[in-house]
Amino acid sequence: MLGIELTPDHPVERVGDLGARAEAAGFGTVFCSSHYDNRDPFVALDRVARETDTARLGPGVANPYDTHPAALAAKVATLDEASDGRAVFGIGPGDPATLGHLGVDRERGLLAVLQAFKDAQALWRGERVTRDGAHIADSAGLNFEPPQGDSIPVHVGGEGPHMCRMAGKHADGLLFNGSHPDDLAWARDRVEEGKADRPPERGEFELVAYASTSIAADAEAAREAARPPVAYITSGVAPSVLQRHDIDAERAEQIGDALSAGEFEEAFGLVTPAMVDAFCMAGTPETVRERAEDLLEHADGIVAGSPLGPDLDTAIDLAGDALSVA
Repeated sequence: MLGIELTPDHPVERVGDLGARAEAAGFGTVFCSSHYDNRDPFVALDRVARETDTARLGPGVANPYDTHPAALAAKVATLDEASDGRAVFGIGPGDPATLGHLGVDRERGLLAVLQAFKDAQALWRGERVTRDGAHIADSAGLNFEPPQGDSIPVHVGGEGPHMCRMAGKHADGLLFNGSHPDDLAWARDRVEEGKADRPPERGEFELVAYASTSIAADAEAAREAARPPVAYITSGVAPSVLQRHDIDAERAEQIGDALSAGEFEEAFGLVTPAMVDAFCMAGTPETVRERAEDLLEHADGIVAGSPLGPDLDTAIDLAGDALSVA
């Protein structure tokens, strides 16, 4: 997979144009990030579907907390219909900082994700679903048939060891939130542990590096643009990941506190060069290509994630060329 993440903090018309540009640049999958405080990703994806011909399309990634899993299944099936069978279902436990504003406690995150996409697959097959688990359903069903039905691919978004193993056993792919080869090597080991119990009928599986990317001819401009997403990534990764990259846990906590307080400039200013190196493919096209080649020693594909670069249009073109190794 060679994919790209578009963030619907732009008007949907702009997202549609960016999607068309991404397809022309060689990206075969377009994900729209899914947070309640941005524009609706499915409305944006519908516009991308109208502006593209072959690219796969999906939320990157939806969660089973702010939208009921049965409703999510209907949204993905509708996107599949609107795009002539090009939908892919990206689903994960969601961003804890964003969901916290809704009073959501991500209890039983792995179970919630697993049950959500298993129920979606049942609904796409035309079955009715009754569930009393991480979510509740009482004979829920869809009143239409998706073009792909049970063949809509499911890609789990996550980075914890249990989520990696679960994806390896049950899903079509893992969208691993990482841009450093050491992290992807670790993820590959966890995925292989899960795949050891994978039934043969589930078919092939792909581990995809969902990698924060910031690309520009000016390396420093690219690295500066990387500060906001790197701040969020640093504040949310596990302590073991900080240790792997020799990043000060206290400073990471300070970044998280600043983000929670809405003090964004302070948070972004606390980002260090080591954090950028660990959590973003940032720099010139040559630098990004070299990092991508390192990632692909462990991953089966790459999704270029936010921020893409200081200039979106230029960044899409540059990233399409640099990541053509994927």
